[in-house]
Amino acid sequence: KALTVRFLTKRFIGEYASNFESIYNKHLCLERKQLNLEIYDSCSQTQKAKFSLTSELHWADGFVIVYDISDRSSFAFAKALIYRIRDPQTSHCKRAVESAMFLVGNKRDLCHVREVGWEEGQKLALDNRCQFCELSAAEQSLEVEMMFIRIIKDILINFKLKEKRRPSGSKSMAKLINNVFGKRRKSV
Repeated sequence: KALTVRFLTKRFIGEYASNFESIYNKHLCLERKQLNLEIYDSCSQTQKAKFSLTSELHWADGFVIVYDISDRSSFAFAKALIYRIRDPQTSHCKRAVESAMFLVGNKRDLCHVREVGWEEGQKLALDNRCQFCELSAAEQSLEVEMMFIRIIKDILINFKLKEKRRPSGSKSMAKLINNVFGKRRKSV
C-alpha cells in the first residue's frame, strides 16, 4: 500500500490497515495521452491475499509485485505470485501479449537488516521477464513515480503490439475472400 499511496499522493504513510483490498483511480497525462488508471492494491497479508487474485488476473494489464528486502518470506510470496501470474494454467488469460510486470524490492532504507540480496531479486525478474528495481517508498518519492511510469509505458507498448497483431475487420475479410477464392489465373 505504501508504494501505491506514494504514487497517488506523493506522501508516505508508515502504517496501513493491511487486511483489506483497495481500488484506486488516477487520471494521468503521459506522452500527450489522457489515461484513466485503475490500481488494484491487494491485501498485503499473505494468508488472505493468497487466493484473492483470481479475478484480477483477468482484467489487469500490468502487475507490480512488491516484496520487503528485510523479509525473506515476502520474497517467497512475491515469487509465488509471479509464477501464478505467468502460468497460463492459473491465469485463465488468453493474451496475445504477455502482461507487463515489475518486481520491486521495497524498504531499501533498511539495508542494514536486509534478508534478500539485490542479485536474488534481479535474477527472479530476469527469469520471469519482469523489470526490476529496489527502492524505498519512505524516502524515494521520485523513484516510486518513475517505476509506475515505466510499467505504464510497458502497458502502452503492449497495447500497440496487440493492435498490430489484430487485423482490422475489412483487411481480414479481404484476406479471407482472397484465400477462399484466390486470384483469377490466366489459362495457358
